[in-house]
Amino acid sequence: MANNYYFPTWHQPATLFELMINLDAWEALSTAQKSQLEAVCGDNVRHSLAQSEAIQFNALKQLVGAGVNLQTWPTEVLDQLRRAWRDVVTEESRTNVDFRRVWESLELFREEFSIWRELIQP
Repeated sequence: MANNYYFPTWHQPATLFELMINLDAWEALSTAQKSQLEAVCGDNVRHSLAQSEAIQFNALKQLVGAGVNLQTWPTEVLDQLRRAWRDVVTEESRTNVDFRRVWESLELFREEFSIWRELIQP
């Protein structure tokens, strides 16, 4: 359907599934049930991380074999996408207290994570 596949996927560096449970429902679970859910969710994340990188080259080979062109986004486009996202974040943070709280938490994590990222990315 599309002849171009663009990298990097700056907006979604990884795909992981999540499970969200109402707090009252969670608190009603037994310790064993909570442990089972935590184990299954942890296994899902570990499996996804272990497999996702390993299967990418085969997927890319299939795309190229089907005539798809692998492209990288120009720096200018990535910069514009980031600026547009910042505009959305600014507006949504002004009007949505929950969004602002989650975004601030994520930004703090990303800032602190950058210490590690700088060490592993030359």
